[in-house]
Amino acid sequence: MRRKDREMSAEFGIEIIDKARYGVMTMVDEENKPYSIPLSIVRDENTLYFHSAMDGKKVKIFERNPNVHVVFVGEVKIPENYTKEELDEITKDESKAVLLISSVFTTEYESAVVKGKVSLLEGEQDKIKAMKLLCEKYTPTKMEYFHMAIQSGLKRTNVYKIEIAEIKTKRKKYDQYGKEMKWGRME
Repeated sequence: MRRKDREMSAEFGIEIIDKARYGVMTMVDEENKPYSIPLSIVRDENTLYFHSAMDGKKVKIFERNPNVHVVFVGEVKIPENYTKEELDEITKDESKAVLLISSVFTTEYESAVVKGKVSLLEGEQDKIKAMKLLCEKYTPTKMEYFHMAIQSGLKRTNVYKIEIAEIKTKRKKYDQYGKEMKWGRME
């Protein structure tokens, strides 16, 4: 990671994974080219779970090369570090132009990148557990219908896991005074 001053802890990364609505998985296809897809993913301990159709490009890629990266993006926003009056004052002094680049025309963000290997779940109970976790995350108000849905759909669904081998996290955020919070600073 080039910007070590923005690196955050693995625990912070876990929080991003848990609140992210989706992750983007990248793998290498049979032509040695990157292939990325967004997926609904849930985490349980050090394992990520997702499901897919039983055939298709990613299924074939997993059989050939199970190594993947998954990117999760948390909160993203444009900071309001200066009032209009302060910005007008900054523009009067060319030596302060760097403030426009570093603190105005910028984005606050948080992200986590997971490295791991995909493996297909084989056991029915393992698949049901993973699917239940996914449904609890994405459709919690519909869980009373889960049993019927899983009976109907499980035999037509691949369920995969990724054991998290590495997690790298990064954040850019400003405090209430417009100062960037570096080196893992939370407050």
